[in-house]
Amino acid sequence: MSEICDRIEFIRGRIAAAAERAGRKPEEVRLLAVSKTFPVSAVQDALASGQIRFGENKVQELEIKVPALTSEIEWHLIGHLQSNKAAKAAALVQWIHSVDSEKLIRKLDAAAGTLNKRLNILLELNLSGEDSKTGIGSETEAFRLAELMLETKNLDFKGLMTMAAVGADEQETRRTFAHLREIRNRMESSYAVKLPELSMGMSGDFEYAIEEGATIVRVGSSIFGHRTYPDAHT
Repeated sequence: MSEICDRIEFIRGRIAAAAERAGRKPEEVRLLAVSKTFPVSAVQDALASGQIRFGENKVQELEIKVPALTSEIEWHLIGHLQSNKAAKAAALVQWIHSVDSEKLIRKLDAAAGTLNKRLNILLELNLSGEDSKTGIGSETEAFRLAELMLETKNLDFKGLMTMAAVGADEQETRRTFAHLREIRNRMESSYAVKLPELSMGMSGDFEYAIEEGATIVRVGSSIFGHRTYPDAHT
């Protein structure tokens, strides 16, 4: 087995242990291997471990990797998406975690309709208030966009995504994740819908996220190694 496979197995063990500490089943949490900036060969190595869910930040990278790899991969776009690239993104991925505007929702709905495809969508909330992060900045706007999501014809509104503040301690990080869970719960009550997914937790804090209810954890550097540039999404 490759070093990447070994790392994935180690991460899976940590996911299972965190789930058990929280009284949850390990299968309730899915590992998203964030392969941004890494080559097709690295994704192929990860596939050998049975990993099928991969996250990318940029449409340009997806345009290279998607055609080069097996169609069995479930691709997730986790980086900021400009509305003018909505159609390309809709054609390449099954999940988009970073939806944060009415314009983007409408563009993705139209694109998915043209493709005769349903897209799984998460609304991204900026709960840390950091200017460097994208995402919806207020709960009022989050609820407005949630309502709009539920009116779309081709988008499946699955839940919410967030990131903890850079450098936050455990208490603050947990507070951010718990806040996302609480907003999701209120949305479910307000609109009488199920929003099963909480995408939160990265290489440095995914165990806290699992203990606070994460269903998708986005792990990149702990699987693929150090990147040559800093980026908060993994």
